[in-house]
Amino acid sequence: VQLVESGGGLVQTGGSLRLSCATSGHTSDDYSIAWFRQAPGKEREGVSCINHDGKSFAAATAKDRFFIYSARSKNTVYLQMDNLRPGDTAVYYCALKIVPGCNQYRSWYHTTSFGSWGQGTQVTVSS
Repeated sequence: VQLVESGGGLVQTGGSLRLSCATSGHTSDDYSIAWFRQAPGKEREGVSCINHDGKSFAAATAKDRFFIYSARSKNTVYLQMDNLRPGDTAVYYCALKIVPGCNQYRSWYHTTSFGSWGQGTQVTVSS
């Protein structure tokens, strides 16, 4: 399974970015995908996750500002990020697990819940 993130960049406070996660190499469509982020000197943290059926989950820091959605026909999941703040500066990673539910077997918020990861894309928000 391969995941490739894109869409990161430099944006001013209050700006928007849309991250993309293109997946390939999986033989089943019953998978869920999450976005994580890692700021310098901090642990990787969960941002949002989407089930196979489209139901989504979000961390408190992401609610009302970030929106996760998928285009299954394109094997791509997106993270629309609005009203960005300097505290959102981090490398953003997408991750996949081949079960249909984000919370199946283990909560999506744990990095160990996912077996496949992308290489990450840098998001920098200037003040």
